[in-house]
Amino acid sequence: MSNFTTIFRQILSMVPQVDFEKEAAKHGYNRYTKHFTVWNQFKVNLYSQISGKKSLRDIETGLKVQYQDWYHLGIENVSRSQLALVNKRKSYKIFEHLYYHLYSKCMTMSPEHKFRFKNPLHILDSSVITLCLTMFPWAKYSKKKGALKMHMLLDYKGSIPSFMVVKQGKDSDIKIAKKSQLPLCQDSILVADRAYIDFAWFNELNSRGVYFVIRAKDNLKYKVLSEQYHNQAEKSISDKIILMSGKVTSRKYSEPLRLIRLEVKGEKKPVILITNHFKFAASTITAIYKARWDIEEFFKWIKQNLKIKTFLGTSENAVLIQIWTALIYYLILAYIKFQTRYKFSLLHFARVLKEALFKKVDIIDLLNFSPNRLKKAREPDQQRKLWDIEKFL
Repeated sequence: MSNFTTIFRQILSMVPQVDFEKEAAKHGYNRYTKHFTVWNQFKVNLYSQISGKKSLRDIETGLKVQYQDWYHLGIENVSRSQLALVNKRKSYKIFEHLYYHLYSKCMTMSPEHKFRFKNPLHILDSSVITLCLTMFPWAKYSKKKGALKMHMLLDYKGSIPSFMVVKQGKDSDIKIAKKSQLPLCQDSILVADRAYIDFAWFNELNSRGVYFVIRAKDNLKYKVLSEQYHNQAEKSISDKIILMSGKVTSRKYSEPLRLIRLEVKGEKKPVILITNHFKFAASTITAIYKARWDIEEFFKWIKQNLKIKTFLGTSENAVLIQIWTALIYYLILAYIKFQTRYKFSLLHFARVLKEALFKKVDIIDLLNFSPNRLKKAREPDQQRKLWDIEKFL
């Protein structure tokens, strides 16, 4: 077992260090830096994310305790003031660049989505991160509150973000969506909620050959061109071909649309969906919209299990570095899970890595342990430690 490198070093080996350092050299990230390069900065931030450190002092203490392991990773000494300084000054952009580099690698291993159609399926939504205004004055949301908002495009294939931008909490969802260059190829399907209603934007998506399934508002003005045959088994109330009749909406979007009404459990009123896809059955359109809940589950998971709600630094750059590092870690977890077909949950995998981060064991062997086997494997070690303590009393 001593021939193996640590789990943390094996995780780092999955990150393209050469490409990362080329990008750093291209933009001068290591200019005037003697020891603490941006690669070392990334390693420390990733260590903090995996181990769940709560403060810069925790990181510094952890580094000192694990000195022998860090020495072989090329880090000699890191103080909390040094880490705070580099996280404030060195732009988060290189971490963002690394994320997208790893994303394209990860997607080659991800499983196909569960639908029969081959169209790429993407889900668009946002989630607010609340901040203390006195500590984060640059993130002003209201008079007494601070907030950031993560705007995310989730690739349904593998439930991995294909795009993310972090903006002020008061910026509207549709405003950010229209300004952003969303990576949507022709024939892809976009799913979103009512916050993204904008017919000029729909017209742009339609002209690019992108299909959309959007929940509409109740006050939609339209005229019916035709009504599809209603199948009772599909649980839709109606399926119509419409034209927008409002003065503004008809000018912004003049093409026919499809409107589907359906009953949804927990909703008082019928849910109205509009789409520019006319070939799928109403049940398929309904199932596509229901897939939108995957992004809600994703936001819930990362907020509960990654360090993106409490921050180690108070500057905007330090906050963004921490968020992008968290997503990079999520990508690494997903990549290993896809490649090894790990049968347990991603949460269990993250907990295993956290506990075994500096153990010298092959990561593949570590993945073969079930929760019960891991518990049994630890018990003899704990007994031996107790026996050693008693020997010296």
